[in-house]
Amino acid sequence: MILAAAITQVVEAQSIATLGVTGRTNSTPWVAASGSFVAVAWGAAANGKGDVFLAVSRDSGRTFSAPVRVNSIEGDARISGEIAPRVAIMERSGLSDPFITVTWNAKDGTTQIRTARSRDGGRTFVDEMNLQTKGAIGDRGWQASTLDRRSTLHTIWLDHRAMAAAKTAGDHSEHKGEHDGVAMAQKSGLYYAADGIPERELFKGVCYCCKTAIATGPKGEIYAAWRHVFAGNMRDMGFTVSRDGGKTFAPLMRVNQDGWSIQGCPDDGPAMAVDAKGTVHLVWPTVKDEQGVILYARSQNGGAFSTPVRLRTLGGPKPSHPQIVIDKGGRVFVGWDEVRDGVRRAAIAPVSGSASPEILGDATSYPVMAATDTGLVAVWTSGPPDRSVIGVRAIQ
Repeated sequence: MILAAAITQVVEAQSIATLGVTGRTNSTPWVAASGSFVAVAWGAAANGKGDVFLAVSRDSGRTFSAPVRVNSIEGDARISGEIAPRVAIMERSGLSDPFITVTWNAKDGTTQIRTARSRDGGRTFVDEMNLQTKGAIGDRGWQASTLDRRSTLHTIWLDHRAMAAAKTAGDHSEHKGEHDGVAMAQKSGLYYAADGIPERELFKGVCYCCKTAIATGPKGEIYAAWRHVFAGNMRDMGFTVSRDGGKTFAPLMRVNQDGWSIQGCPDDGPAMAVDAKGTVHLVWPTVKDEQGVILYARSQNGGAFSTPVRLRTLGGPKPSHPQIVIDKGGRVFVGWDEVRDGVRRAAIAPVSGSASPEILGDATSYPVMAATDTGLVAVWTSGPPDRSVIGVRAIQ
């Protein structure tokens, strides 16, 4: 077990706990919860090297254990806002602590999608492994992972091995013109792997630097969403579903035609949650009339999506990096970050109803959220790099 010197402060008046590793830049958190058990993973960097740490709470996010380093190879983690380490947990019958997996992007000679798991409540991590084929060339990352009811890990990521192969074959052309993004995207693929199912490419044509989303449904469905590059450089949401445990996936579905054409990657992908009735809830950022907006749509059991609804935000020009969560009562909440009055804020709001968005605090990263037995827990980064912390707020 590798423990770190920890920043563990609780501000009772605001119900905010702060996590971090002393002497490091703490950033890019992710959170998962089951009942009162909460697991937070994040990146902690120093001297140009990054590691992934995890801390757990058994009281719905009010207090946390000391951080434990997840990656066995010190300094191999590749960390950014769109390449956050992903944590997923699953309850185990008759056991007090759930099964935990952490998936991260690593760079140690080559770029890798790595995962490790804990069977003792986050105290130790074992079974660390790469998900891509040994020796796979090119860049990869922007992963998302989820556990199904059998604790099978399902992971998707973006992969540039076709781009690397083209360069090796002598294709060093610089694409110019209207269709650059479409042509380049054909060398970028969405890959999938699961326990017992080797990696494979599902689709070509992905927008390469936007994070992905994956979730499971009540009947074992596996849903995946990502930003795709369609004709005319339209950067719309792509979506697919597997109904046989990942053996096959449905053809690519275009969630909506947003009308946003851009020569480049927005670095801002979708988020997804599935409720107990099998409704898929999807949020994503886009641009309408030169104004950044966050759109929300839903699908029943992976069918066609509803007409998107523009969500109410703080009024800034570019609300970004939306996340979505469903509480135990079935209420849907969206979190995001947004610059208002020159300050970047983390905010949260319910999808339905007239409630105004609530500012969680100043932020240097977008908030991520999970549902607990008493409400929600929201996690984000704040503070300058040399004093950065991961803020955790339990919301009743």
